[in-house]
Amino acid sequence: MNEMAKEELAKYRQLRDEVSELSEKLANLHNEHMACKKGCSECCMNFQVLPVEYFSILDELKQNPPASYRELDEDAEECNFLIDDLCQIYASRPFICRTHGLPLLYMNQEGDAWELSACPFNFTEFDDFHAENTYPQDTYNSKIFMINQEFIKHYELEKFGEFDLIPINRLVHDLKK
Repeated sequence: MNEMAKEELAKYRQLRDEVSELSEKLANLHNEHMACKKGCSECCMNFQVLPVEYFSILDELKQNPPASYRELDEDAEECNFLIDDLCQIYASRPFICRTHGLPLLYMNQEGDAWELSACPFNFTEFDDFHAENTYPQDTYNSKIFMINQEFIKHYELEKFGEFDLIPINRLVHDLKK
């Protein structure tokens, strides 16, 4: 991988740290209303992620391979890295896994109203959501999208379009290379 692509991976990781910090803050803020705890895996599945996120995770897993994983097809709904309700790549998990369960604020498809999404197991007795106690999903999705645009310009081993996504389960195949 060339240096410019590596620089974009570093930008992604910096943004990921920011997302983790905000996610932890929101989880602490909403702790009494959240059922999400270690062992909860209702939302864990074979997500698709942008190439910059995928190759960042792959790079980290090559340096520190997971202790175990399953070998499911890339198209399987289940995640290869979920074993006994525990994520085997927790430190390297994608944005979507870092923010699941939190109250997510985003603009609707029409672009004319804010919508809120949260796990149906959480917030059963809480509905006082506002900008300060929700995760601004569009803000971070835009930031990662822009980093990804630069990454795919410089990544030479495979060509991607700006909207291409890669299934997390492909990691098992690529780890064996």
